[in-house]
Amino acid sequence: MFVQLLDPKKSQEPQQSQKTAIGIDLGTTHSVIALADDEGVRVLTPSKQNRLIPSVVSYNQGIPQVGKAALSDPKAIHSIKRFIGTANRPESGHSPIQVSSHILAYLKAQAEETLGTSVNDAVITVPAYFDEAARQETIEAAKIAGLKVLRLINEPTAAALAYGLDQNIEGIYAVYDLGGGTFDLSIIRFSKGVFQVIATAGDTLLGGDDVDQLIATELNVSVQDARVIKEYLSDHPIHPSGLTQQDLAALCAPLLDRTLMICRQALEDAKLATTDLSGIVLVGGSTRMPAVRQAVGQFFDQAPLVNLNPDEVVALGAALQAKALTHGSDTVLLDVTPLSLGIETMGGLVEKIIHRNSPIPAAIAQEFTTYEDGQDGMVVHVMQGEREFVKDCRSLATFTLTGIPPMSAGIARVRITFMLDVDGLLTVSAKEMTTGVSQRIDIRPSYGLNEDDLFSILKDNFDHGANDIEQRLLIETRLEAEQTMSLVTSALAQDGDLLTNDERQVMDTRMNDLQKSLNCDDKNVIKTQLQALEAATQDFADRRVNRNIKRALSGSHVDKI
Repeated sequence: MFVQLLDPKKSQEPQQSQKTAIGIDLGTTHSVIALADDEGVRVLTPSKQNRLIPSVVSYNQGIPQVGKAALSDPKAIHSIKRFIGTANRPESGHSPIQVSSHILAYLKAQAEETLGTSVNDAVITVPAYFDEAARQETIEAAKIAGLKVLRLINEPTAAALAYGLDQNIEGIYAVYDLGGGTFDLSIIRFSKGVFQVIATAGDTLLGGDDVDQLIATELNVSVQDARVIKEYLSDHPIHPSGLTQQDLAALCAPLLDRTLMICRQALEDAKLATTDLSGIVLVGGSTRMPAVRQAVGQFFDQAPLVNLNPDEVVALGAALQAKALTHGSDTVLLDVTPLSLGIETMGGLVEKIIHRNSPIPAAIAQEFTTYEDGQDGMVVHVMQGEREFVKDCRSLATFTLTGIPPMSAGIARVRITFMLDVDGLLTVSAKEMTTGVSQRIDIRPSYGLNEDDLFSILKDNFDHGANDIEQRLLIETRLEAEQTMSLVTSALAQDGDLLTNDERQVMDTRMNDLQKSLNCDDKNVIKTQLQALEAATQDFADRRVNRNIKRALSGSHVDKI
């Protein structure tokens, strides 16, 4: 993902690092490794391998074999990328992280053999619609493989980067990326070295593998044979089996219609028409199919661009980004926010509103409420970082919303909206929904934050994340207990006469027990006492409801009821 949000008022000196960093297209069906250096950008071709390395792993007595050597094993694991970030596993039972790490370790070794030097850093591409879990598991797999991930970059954006720099194009382009197992459509604006993602949409379970399965079912052949037939029909009108290009087009029409629905959604999100696009870039080996090119051309009403090899363009873009991160670049890439953004809540906690790796521009709103009775103002403390507590995150700004109508705690509704534009400018607004009173502030989160700061924050989160979560849960449990005691105290003041002396004594005892438990650092102890108080107040709550109903109905006629 791109996190190169530059302050135009500050000069940017390239980092003169001599380390070798590669670009990796970790594909569903095939993977590609590439390098960008002073001689240009190129795909690395390991010995005894094609430029496309099968993303296949087999295990012989527990020893992994990767790539071409694994293809002959009928039990080999294919398309592991479809499992990454999910609770599902292949039939072999191996974890997606484990299998992916073996593929990445193999790619690392092949790159080192080709270049004759050690390779420890990489930019790895992922589908634009990979969620946080899938992205995190990809990073974990790389770490196990001995690779430091300089950046995860969205596949369509990587392709656009390679296309834009190689072809020196400008305007608004759609990147149609149909890989082996995923589909993404990104709309990107190219302008004088600035690459801005306007909109993205996709399906992580839609790709060329689905076409293979359709052919296999239609012809009653293996999936591997079906893939060969599909690839043959990309260059020939008819296969010896009798299947024609027209037959294949009809067979996969429903799948192609799904991709075009996604294209339509992305255009709507970007508020663009097909006529606003300067061109369509095809990415992914599946776009070699004539049916795909014809469907895309008809939908966008223009012939797609096929200047670069669709199998390799993603890896080339990743390699260019790897060079930019290690040697500096004049290119400005605007794609995601590098760190989470949120606000301080009660107990010194941070509630994240825009999460790290969220595509930008972004606008997210979340409603909050008051903590105390009669509270007529709210301090909005804007934070940046991945930790759970204010003390461990970076303070960006503070402003106060006043004029909240005095109400009971938890009744007022205040909508906090975070809007992050393509320049990294954050606007935070707070609006009380009853009166409409509002306040806002503009912030630049990237200002003063360099790459070292970024990785320091992420490392800190990695080191302390588990403990932070436990501490957060403890504080949230304490806050819930305090809020419950406050509500019970208020209810007793209003309707305590509904209780007998014995009932009141039991309730007071439960309140005291809960109060004492707040000094404990075990959230389960507090929860136990909280549940005991809630059980003791259940009948009291029912009586209060009945009393209020009687009060509301007193003197009313039946027809009004």
